[in-house]
Amino acid sequence: MTPEIDGIELVRLPGAVPAWRASVDANAWLAACAAVARGGGRLGALWASDERDRGSGFTLRALLVAYEGLICLELPLPPQAPEYPDLAPVFPCAARMQRAAYDLLGVRAAAPDGRTTDTRGWLRHGAWQPDAFPLRRDVPLATRLPAGDARYAFVTVEGDGVHEIPVGPVHAGTIEPGHFRFSIVGERVLRLEQRLGYKHKGVEKRFESMTLADGARLAGRVSGDSTVAYAWAYAMALEGMAGARPSRRALWLRALLLERERIANHLGDLGYLGNDGGLAFGLAQFSRLKEDLLRANARAFGHRYLMDRVVPGGVACDVDAACAQQLIAEGERLEDELRTLRAIYYDHAGLQDRCITCGRLTPRTAARLGVVGLAARASGHAIDARAYPGHAPYDELPPSVASHRNGDVAARIVVRFEEAFESLRLQRLMLQRLPEGALSTGVTQPAAGAFGIGWIEGWRGEVLVALEAGAGGTVRRCHPHDPSWQNWPALEYAVIGNIVPDFPLINKSFNLSYAGQDL
Repeated sequence: MTPEIDGIELVRLPGAVPAWRASVDANAWLAACAAVARGGGRLGALWASDERDRGSGFTLRALLVAYEGLICLELPLPPQAPEYPDLAPVFPCAARMQRAAYDLLGVRAAAPDGRTTDTRGWLRHGAWQPDAFPLRRDVPLATRLPAGDARYAFVTVEGDGVHEIPVGPVHAGTIEPGHFRFSIVGERVLRLEQRLGYKHKGVEKRFESMTLADGARLAGRVSGDSTVAYAWAYAMALEGMAGARPSRRALWLRALLLERERIANHLGDLGYLGNDGGLAFGLAQFSRLKEDLLRANARAFGHRYLMDRVVPGGVACDVDAACAQQLIAEGERLEDELRTLRAIYYDHAGLQDRCITCGRLTPRTAARLGVVGLAARASGHAIDARAYPGHAPYDELPPSVASHRNGDVAARIVVRFEEAFESLRLQRLMLQRLPEGALSTGVTQPAAGAFGIGWIEGWRGEVLVALEAGAGGTVRRCHPHDPSWQNWPALEYAVIGNIVPDFPLINKSFNLSYAGQDL
């Protein structure tokens, strides 16, 4: 079914997921986004490209997730003073994406009705001047830009008894950097403001110096805990552009790897959530189970975290009958242990006291913020890109989508348990019914200007890769998008009214990516 938006002609994109694209002007840009929002749709991603070397200006793109599928809107912008209508009033999650687009390319969101927009830098952190834009095509990859002003204007909360607690960006544990500014009365949180971007490493710029084949390896390294999801999304985008179709066996093996990536991350999170809730026993047990799974990955697929196992055209690994039986037996043992640990978690009074009603994100707030993935499902929104818009092999093996309405830490624990069990069920079916076929098929070189989209449900949520081919099999533009873009702002809401010591538990219950967002 082709989506319909008044006055806009949509052109179907080739590929595994239903996706369309359209070029629009500023008025149609706002109107289309508003129409999709009214229909229950949401913003999947927003990014920009420099087209001045083609005699044009810039192009701003928004990926909208509508009932019928994905819609990629393209808004041409002039080379001088490129501005466009602010999307944050329609999709609040657009605000940080727009700030990042300005930092990298100099395209600015403007409010036409006199309202103010947030124009603070998001990625610069003093690494470059406000008038330097490193993702523009006339800035060479090796350029060392002069340092800028690193100061940042946090929002001030005033009143009797209000104090501020700055946390980070450097933390006590071996975790990634992020600054959290708490405004509190006593121990109760009135407001949390995040500042991220400390992990920015020029990944999108690096893509533009690579071939399409080499870009596949970089895609798998965007976020190390989601290497299968990113590698598959990149491969899907490239295969769509090139008209390549992996075999059923290759697609089933990709899904097997994706489910094992999901299980491994859920096991790790369940352990740390138990530990942060005062149940260190949980960390010990789930760490053991995760390590067993990672070692099984290394034996069966040659890499603990499954890096470089998904390649354009198919996969770089296989399982024989003996390996399949071993993985099935491993899954059955893991299911038994998970049932035991789930009973302990659900019956442990101290853990329940810490988790129930803690860090609650209501279904209404989750919908307004455009929250995705596990966090959305724990707040009453059963969205899952495996089921909808869906793609092979999940059309043959439809997953049961776990969801909960309470939206608190406890709900996010419940969803993790349910998803781990569902992934083990899917793994068993995949190994029992694995079809025959080639592991990999050739991917022809797409024409310069070809454009493709990959859309995969990673363990954290929806992963996007938007890919454009350059001349001679090069990458002209690649935008990887992590679900953490949508979900980080939700954490600011989830902590309101909770006490400061509960923040680590609430934060871990979302377990969002710094590296995946800070490209």
